[in-house]
Amino acid sequence: MEIFAYHEGFKKWVEIGNSGLFRPEMLLPMGLPPDVNVAGFGLSLERPTMIRYGFKNIRELFGPKVDIEMIYKNPICRLEKE
Repeated sequence: MEIFAYHEGFKKWVEIGNSGLFRPEMLLPMGLPPDVNVAGFGLSLERPTMIRYGFKNIRELFGPKVDIEMIYKNPICRLEKE
């Protein structure tokens, strides 16, 4: 399941949350029995972060393509009042 909200600035719907079931091959390496089902969910905060800071590709925030200098220069997220 995915949750969307309408973004007035973009004039389109933007994903802000998601949920689903973990697949068995993800749970088995964690030592969980094969008959265990796990539901996962999240706020999908990477989407609003991408909008706020102008990222076009989610791989700029996660994975091997992340700019390490950006991490060093911006160690925390700041929400300023406008």
